[in-house]
Amino acid sequence: MLIYLVAGARPNFMKIAPIVRALQARADAPAFKIIHTGQHYDREMNDVFFEELGIPQPDVFMAAGGGSHAQQTAKIMIGFEELCQGERPDAVLVVGDVNSTLACSIVAKKLNIPVAHVEAGLRSFDMAMPEEINRLVTDSISDWFFVTEPSAVEHLRREGKKEDAIHYVGHVMVDNVLYQAEKLGSADASAFETSKWKAERKKGGNGAGQRYGVVTLHRPSNVDDAATFARIAGALKEIAADLPLIFPVHPRTRANIEKFGIDLGPNITLAGPQAYMAFLNLWKDAAVVLTDSGGLQEETTALGVPCVTIRENTERPVTVDEGSNVLAGTDPAAILLEARKILRGEGKQGRRPHLWDGKAAERIVDVLTKEIRG
Repeated sequence: MLIYLVAGARPNFMKIAPIVRALQARADAPAFKIIHTGQHYDREMNDVFFEELGIPQPDVFMAAGGGSHAQQTAKIMIGFEELCQGERPDAVLVVGDVNSTLACSIVAKKLNIPVAHVEAGLRSFDMAMPEEINRLVTDSISDWFFVTEPSAVEHLRREGKKEDAIHYVGHVMVDNVLYQAEKLGSADASAFETSKWKAERKKGGNGAGQRYGVVTLHRPSNVDDAATFARIAGALKEIAADLPLIFPVHPRTRANIEKFGIDLGPNITLAGPQAYMAFLNLWKDAAVVLTDSGGLQEETTALGVPCVTIRENTERPVTVDEGSNVLAGTDPAAILLEARKILRGEGKQGRRPHLWDGKAAERIVDVLTKEIRG
């Protein structure tokens, strides 16, 4: 018996890594192959990256590359169809909401290969987000739904999914961040660029002098519109007057900073994209994280780090309802209000949601082993 585990971008590998480790640990689990569609080329995804995750290199690299959404999805579909026709798996597992998730689930379903969707049922109800379309289409044809939070269960029920196909298992991204945080605790982090920056902060003195915040922005709705980006940047500059910020910059975001002439001021340090462990080393000790990333909303909740989400909606409401995340929107006054509450020690006290215990992958493998082996 064989499962294809599909990943197209670096965050996808962080989600399949706990599943790989759980499959390796179980003697009766099906065999698996890791399929890298090549949706994103990432120089950080080298041998060390896979060693850090505790998983082998991908078995297949499809090298789909970039292009428009249609071009990229089509290239992945063509390549994945050839792969499945050459060696037919018994199931295809997709994660998240990227174009690879959509493309490979469609191909598998048309070949009558069962599809498992990890992180199923999440909804932002914002059809301007490409990820929302990917989520909706993938869930419309999947056979097994592995769910991270209660809202996703309700969405799938409302959409008519069979009860016995919905499995509330917890979150593999949390499995991974707990695994990596434990590894980081015993690792030598001195070589990380982020460690050097943190050391510089400590020279400023004790207490408040050591505090810092972390920023990430990449969503087109925030960084592709000059006026919106300028408003957000204004709020970040004001926060940085009280709390130095470090901003690992996505390449498209950096290009727009230059294109739009965005002024972030002297107290925001721009850094390049970070490897996973180096970035974890940075944000886990931050006074606040300001982000538009879906994954970082969840990871900060897992480790109890205060997070201000710069978006008008979130498909991960459990991070707001129970976790350490607040949804501020893109209005500068609201962003400032939430950040300053946190810095005054008046931020919300979140908790780690039910089943976010580091064992979601084991539950997924339990279900898949029973389903595939019949």
